Amino acid sequence: MKEDAGPSSSTHKMMRKYMSACCVNFNPSTLKFSAKVESKIKKLTARLEAAVAIKNDLSLEENDRGRRERVTERLRTSSLVESRVYGREKDKEVILDILMNDADEGFGDIGVACIWGMPGVGKTTLAQLVYNDIKVESSFDLKIWVCVSEEFDVIRLTAIMLEAVTSASWNSKDLNLLQVSLKEKLSGKKFLLVLDDVWNENYEQWEALCKPFIAGAAGSKILVTTRNVDTASIMAPCGTYHLRELADKDCLSLFTRHALGGSDFEEHPNLKTFGEEIVKKCSGLPLAAKTLGGLLRSKRNSDEWEDIMNSKIWDLPEKGNSILPALLLSYHHLPSHLKRCFSYCAIFPKDYEFDKEELIRLWKAEGFLHHTKRMKQMEDIGIEYFRDLWSRSFFQQSTINKNRYAMHDLINDLAQFVSKEICFFNTGDKLNDGVQLESFRHFSFLRHQYDVSKRFEMLSQMTSLRTLVALPIHMLPMAASSFLTNTVLQQFVPKLGCLRVLSLNGYCIDELPHRIGDLIHLRYLNLSRTRIKSLPESVGSLFNLQTLILHGCKNLTKLPRAIENLIDLCVLDLTDTDSLKEMPMQIGNLKNLKVLSKFIVQRDSGSGIKELKGLLHLRKEISVIGLENVVDTGEARDYVLKDKNKLEGLHLQWGHESFDHRKGENGLPVFNMLQPHQDIKRVRVACYGGTKFPSWLGGSSMANIADINLSNCRNVMSLPALGRLPSLKKLSITGMNGVKRLDFEFFGDNLPSSKPFPVLEVLQFQNMLNWEYWCYPNNRPDEEDREFPNLRELMIHNCPKLYQKLPRYLPSLVKLNIKGCPNMAYSVMSLPSLLDLSIEDCNKMVPRSMVDLTSLTTLRIKRVPDLTCLPNVFEQFPGALKHLILSNCIGLTALWQK
Repeated sequence: MKEDAGPSSSTHKMMRKYMSACCVNFNPSTLKFSAKVESKIKKLTARLEAAVAIKNDLSLEENDRGRRERVTERLRTSSLVESRVYGREKDKEVILDILMNDADEGFGDIGVACIWGMPGVGKTTLAQLVYNDIKVESSFDLKIWVCVSEEFDVIRLTAIMLEAVTSASWNSKDLNLLQVSLKEKLSGKKFLLVLDDVWNENYEQWEALCKPFIAGAAGSKILVTTRNVDTASIMAPCGTYHLRELADKDCLSLFTRHALGGSDFEEHPNLKTFGEEIVKKCSGLPLAAKTLGGLLRSKRNSDEWEDIMNSKIWDLPEKGNSILPALLLSYHHLPSHLKRCFSYCAIFPKDYEFDKEELIRLWKAEGFLHHTKRMKQMEDIGIEYFRDLWSRSFFQQSTINKNRYAMHDLINDLAQFVSKEICFFNTGDKLNDGVQLESFRHFSFLRHQYDVSKRFEMLSQMTSLRTLVALPIHMLPMAASSFLTNTVLQQFVPKLGCLRVLSLNGYCIDELPHRIGDLIHLRYLNLSRTRIKSLPESVGSLFNLQTLILHGCKNLTKLPRAIENLIDLCVLDLTDTDSLKEMPMQIGNLKNLKVLSKFIVQRDSGSGIKELKGLLHLRKEISVIGLENVVDTGEARDYVLKDKNKLEGLHLQWGHESFDHRKGENGLPVFNMLQPHQDIKRVRVACYGGTKFPSWLGGSSMANIADINLSNCRNVMSLPALGRLPSLKKLSITGMNGVKRLDFEFFGDNLPSSKPFPVLEVLQFQNMLNWEYWCYPNNRPDEEDREFPNLRELMIHNCPKLYQKLPRYLPSLVKLNIKGCPNMAYSVMSLPSLLDLSIEDCNKMVPRSMVDLTSLTTLRIKRVPDLTCLPNVFEQFPGALKHLILSNCIGLTALWQK
């Protein structure tokens, strides 16, 4: 290892601690055991090398094809559609519109559309519906149906297409002969080709297959079905359609038709409750509804229906059960590294929504992520793994929170099935006889309000456990109300010597036992939203720790000094730790840190601002707090953040004492020193004591900033040229008492060729006590370049001296909220897109002359004493207005102007 200088005393100290921890158990018996293990490893390695040599001599290839072929023996599809299809009318119309559209997105004049979705969702059925529609029959000269399946053999597929158009058998293996013949048959004809069940991700093979198609007439189309979004993007980059699950009522109708031969339970009311519960297990998957209905086709005994209702998919009768084989087919097509990652997700119960980054951290802690030849960061490799599983429909994006993901219930069943010997989700149910507890590696459970030791007694037998996780991992801020018996922390957990992941978030835990340091293999420790006050110094012995999450630990006052020993630490999440006022010294030694959510600058001792300079890999967002403590201006000469190109958000906070002008003089050089990389997306500044902002804020180098929040910078006299920032979408300015006017500089008017605030969507001003006026450059509706062309929300609160009128023309404004601005005069404004208008405590802001309010749905006017009635302009919207609120308008005599 190359060194620039001699090792520091802190490095010596760290190495002594590390060596003492590693060597504490060295004794002759330990060495003897190690020698035996080394001997066994050498013998095993020799056997493996001999096997590899034999494999090479026999020219054997590495694959699991034999196993896959046994799994994938299934009936190939045809173009014939079922007699009755439920719930796909809208989907069918969408695909028909794509096929009938003359706009082509594909090869030459041939348009390509793709239906993709999870296995069993009905992609083939939808394609059959479209293929046999009367519109398609009359619009295409030729129709071809090909079931592609897993093997994308260009020669075989070309021969199948030739057989379809000639009704003759083609046994030739000559690709040139086959493609020339197919081209002749397609020449000048408008055709529809359906390629069903495509798995291919090789663009070159797809391009080779398409060569004969260019002979077809304009308007020819190719319709592809696949369970892989990457296949869809290769074959139809602009024409993909994601097929979702069936609605509950349609799924129930499909089930009853296959189970009872009818559409309802009129003749079998005793089976209705069971049937509805069985359909819930299907979670909108037509294949599951048909399969379970078929299994009950000749059964009318309620006990048999109850048995199916309570069965896992792998316990269903093998005969006639096509659900598990269909799901297993996708699983067996995964490469080995993705199989491990997917099967690990069995720790999550059904309907559980997980965070992508959190799951990647768990994978990393378990050792599932592997470096590639390109030497990517582990986090980037994890993102690739996650996306691969999502693209293959193993994960689905949450419809409620776009940052979360979930697994379909049957995909969750699949994960449980393939990992049932190593993953244990503790539901509290009685375990089956013969379960080998010692074989489990991963243990998860849902928190109860009171978790007693009896629930965890089985941990004493799980001696090889690697994961112990309390769910949910992500919680609401006030959700930490569960209590965990001390027995778990004091007795069970310290004995789990193989543990790599420990998450006890959300429990009312006050302290960790000193023996936590014995878990030397621990890589992930999550104590978020606990009542922990401090961590024991023994945490410094967890040399393999990669992730330490203390998010929302409101009582945390300090971190252990020994944290500087955790040189593998990548994530230190200190978000929402309000009581934490200091950082350990030498935090800059943690060179592998990628997430450091909070850094506290201390005045006399401890962490200085330069500790950040060596943390080259920082990502996500960092809050730098206590900047008033940088008293040595010499310390502020070097940039400490400018080289961190993965950092997305920066929060800079000074203490209130910085408002003293004498103490605020050092603010500008410190602010300058904290200039971030040009790729920064979000910047927040609070309580800055200087009189002006640095030039980089609003400069051309900050072209990627999308969100700026400036709050309580009371000494600042003017705002920077934020109007020039081409990516700025949200701007919030609060408590800037020194600002009296926003002039042309704020809009960036020294660049006349540019439009100010070109993409700004949200603009907020609050508590601007001395703001009087703003000079926006363009104020005529007929001018081509207007400010705020994309502004959707404008909020102005508590600006008592502001008298300037609002801009006259805001074409995209959807929400306007004015409050506590008694001197603001009304404006002649054109607001054609406005939906929500709120005026409060603004006596002069009587809306007399607003025009184009035909879209308005909500109007609130509160505490406007001079309002006598609503002006005639508001009579324009009797059809659109849904909510009208008039409150404390003491001068109101009539609703409408007469």
